[in-house]
Amino acid sequence: GSGGSGAGGSGSAREGWLFKWTNYIKGYQRRWFVLSNGLLSYYRSKAEMRHTCRGTINLATANITVEDSCNFIISNGGAQTYHLKASSEVERQRWVTALELAKAKAVKMLAESDESGDEESVSQTDKTELQNTLRTLSSKVEDLSTCNDLIAKHGTALQRSLSELESLKLPAESNEKIKQVNERATLFRITSNAMINACRDFLMLAQTHSKKWQKSLQYERDQRIRLEETLEQLAKQHNHLERAFRGATVLPANTPGSAGSGKDQCCSGKGDMSDEDDENEFFDAPEIITMPENLGHKRTGSNISGASSDISLDEQYKHQLEETKKEKRTRIPYKPNYSLNLWSIMKNCIGKELSKIPMPVNFNEPLSMLQRLTEDLEYHELLDRAAKCENSLEQLCYVAAFTVSSYSTTVFRTSKPFNPLLGETFELDRLEENGYRSLCEQVSHHPPAAAHHAESKNGWTLRQEIKITSKFRGKYLSIMPLGTIHCIFHATGHHYTWKKVTTTVHNIIVGKLWIDQSGEIDIINHKTGDKCNLKFVPYSYFSRDVARKVTGEVTDPSGKVHFALVGTWDEKMDCFKIQPAVGENGGDARQRVHEAEESRVMLWKRNPLPKNAENMYYFSELALTLNAWEGGTAPTDSRLRPDQRLMENGRWDEANAEKQRLEEKQRLSRKKREAEAMKATEDGTPYDPYKALWFERKKDPVTKELTHIYRGEYWECKEKQDWNSCPDIF
Repeated sequence: GSGGSGAGGSGSAREGWLFKWTNYIKGYQRRWFVLSNGLLSYYRSKAEMRHTCRGTINLATANITVEDSCNFIISNGGAQTYHLKASSEVERQRWVTALELAKAKAVKMLAESDESGDEESVSQTDKTELQNTLRTLSSKVEDLSTCNDLIAKHGTALQRSLSELESLKLPAESNEKIKQVNERATLFRITSNAMINACRDFLMLAQTHSKKWQKSLQYERDQRIRLEETLEQLAKQHNHLERAFRGATVLPANTPGSAGSGKDQCCSGKGDMSDEDDENEFFDAPEIITMPENLGHKRTGSNISGASSDISLDEQYKHQLEETKKEKRTRIPYKPNYSLNLWSIMKNCIGKELSKIPMPVNFNEPLSMLQRLTEDLEYHELLDRAAKCENSLEQLCYVAAFTVSSYSTTVFRTSKPFNPLLGETFELDRLEENGYRSLCEQVSHHPPAAAHHAESKNGWTLRQEIKITSKFRGKYLSIMPLGTIHCIFHATGHHYTWKKVTTTVHNIIVGKLWIDQSGEIDIINHKTGDKCNLKFVPYSYFSRDVARKVTGEVTDPSGKVHFALVGTWDEKMDCFKIQPAVGENGGDARQRVHEAEESRVMLWKRNPLPKNAENMYYFSELALTLNAWEGGTAPTDSRLRPDQRLMENGRWDEANAEKQRLEEKQRLSRKKREAEAMKATEDGTPYDPYKALWFERKKDPVTKELTHIYRGEYWECKEKQDWNSCPDIF
């Protein structure tokens, strides 16, 4: 039997054989799959379970789709997609049901753990001991409450008997009554004794265990401190090794750059960490400069000058105020050269959800997440071009290039954007210059989620709701955006959807931060069934491949490949037309990409960075304009956010104080909402939970997910300057 045997009593746990698609040469291979605790793992055989897991997918963020009678697909929108086949339809149904159950449970657990903050895990033996103790404690509590009830009951009876005694006239009856009182008093005493004994046991148990728990807690604390120190040491050693390795294999011996200023210069001949004094100084987020120069790309002109700005801050403000509406600003005040230790803040956050950690503005860039989301539109002309395509497969190539282009700004952008306040908005009106206008709104605070709607008179609409989850893993930080992006072309009704890949920030502990994107994106045209699969290849020191590589295939509904895409997410994307030879199937056609060289078309190329970008957080030309002051926007607009404005102007201490004030204000309004909800529940009156202002939460007609969709009215309100419905958040 290749069936799956049910395992464990948790209903959703299961293990058994399934066939997994490996590649075109080997096809489907039989693998042993194990589903437990919201994870699906697989092994070559049952025996391998003890030592070698071949892969694991977390169901909390996965999609489960059924293909046909025996086949189904599990994909987490990131790097993993499993194409699986069961031995029969019934078997497939069993697996899919178990997976759906496990997914629902995992999602629920994720939501709960987000509420409470992730707890450190306790080792297995401690867990069982803890459970046993808890069981004993709760049974004692039950004993206590039973005794309590009995005492109350006997007490009242006793009371009644005694009062009857008082009203007695006849001594003949009195003996009878007094005997009754004695009986009841005895009963009462026995129950009380039982209760007292139970209380004593409870107390003893609590005392002995509290000592034990304090001891183990202290032990855990010591362990943690030791681990942190070890981790720090390891990271430093790793760094030296990496440097030595690169020095030995890739690089010509070169004289190191001077370390005169606080920022060391990135000389392209040597590794990126050429002259850091590892012992005394950590370079933190804002001081990060650039990726290693020798990762396989020839960089132009983006080396650091290391020179600090000569312009005084006052002149910079003046410069800012002189700007008129028409002239787009081309610079912002230079970033102050503060030295900060990121590790000192981050080491207490390993495994935590980052949005819960109050970070000082020193690690920020002067833009909010809503403005970062709007930056996705930098290469809007790719969508303009796509809207003009007659052929849907060609259109898909441009949509794919647009998808990749949204990562091009991230390569040097190692500072984090401001987490928007609930109800914060950001508009970008480029109707005259570029034919589009865009609106974002922060629709949820925990988990942070933003809704975005952009419309162009060149024939397209882009909408997305992005929830950012980020976990700190010790040496690196993973940022996982959840949510679907939709692009709709008005003329044809072609409707594309895709999700974002995982971003990783490396070298948190020591060395310069650098950023990588990895995973897979599936762009689907819901009207035609065309599909593009993009692979973002994670960076590896040992790969001969070009860094930050992206490859893709555009297929029609039958799975036949029409275009191959190749490029990098920080430079450019090209596409080739695939011409399969007669009689060849799709599988072999893939090997013929090199023959398609003459059909190469450049779809997208990155815009050069502005002059002095390295002193301005590596902002692109578009990014420099986003926080420029503009009249007439909603009072909730990010441009009006005071801490962000102070920070942009280099006044970081004031910005930090202001950030605390705003966060406290947000907390108070949340408490007020919660109190109103509580009161409404008690009174039995209906209570409206928090609702976004410009977006409505409803089921997406295409993906069937609950999502925020633009409800209109913003630009009309702007026209009338009627902002009465806006909340007071700043």
